[in-house]
Amino acid sequence: MAKIIERLSVFLPIYNEEDNVESVVLAVKKVLQDVASEWELIIVDDGSTDKSPELIRKLSNSDKRIYVVTHKTNEGYGSSIKTGLYSSKYSWIAFIDSDGQFDFAEIKDFITKRQETNADLVIGYYKKRQVSFSKKATSKLWELMVFILFGLKVRDIDCGFKLISKKVIDTISPLESTRGAFISSELLVKAKRAGFTIAEIPVTHYPRLKGIGTGRNLNVIIKSFVDLLRLWKKLH
Repeated sequence: MAKIIERLSVFLPIYNEEDNVESVVLAVKKVLQDVASEWELIIVDDGSTDKSPELIRKLSNSDKRIYVVTHKTNEGYGSSIKTGLYSSKYSWIAFIDSDGQFDFAEIKDFITKRQETNADLVIGYYKKRQVSFSKKATSKLWELMVFILFGLKVRDIDCGFKLISKKVIDTISPLESTRGAFISSELLVKAKRAGFTIAEIPVTHYPRLKGIGTGRNLNVIIKSFVDLLRLWKKLH
């Protein structure tokens, strides 16, 4: 089967996903073998305290193309994204959340979209997001604030499925976010200001069947808004 991309780095941020990480990693690996001539899969463990570290070590030992990068303590989603981006070596970088709510096989559509548009970033937006109404509402409020402060208008800033050119990361670094939703906003705002092009593509979102998400904790939300205002002040 002909490969549709030459080299691709993929990373998965995880925190206490013992019920999901093995199946997600194996599913991603299967797709990578079909789409990329050369690939690496990086698992960023953000200080997990469950059985995730043991599971991902076994997965890494089974294939030299699977790497594990471990945070000694829980540093937050933003820090995990930064670690994944900075650890990736190939010219194109993709990532998905490790909770089993995405189908990585849809990366083929991302790659096709990039080839059609020549975009520097291809970002997903949910066809139908499988979360509570309150989470949807807070996301829309966040997107409104980002639009008001920075003029960034995309369908879904925080969708955890993206394909990014490494030259974007090399140009806009350093990223400063550590916790919460701010990391995607910072990434897209800085990419847009640097003149990079963004294409969007719909993605399927499945209900979380196992485990508990932590991204909507009150302290995470507050920290994200503080970071957003700090970035606005810095850029203006």
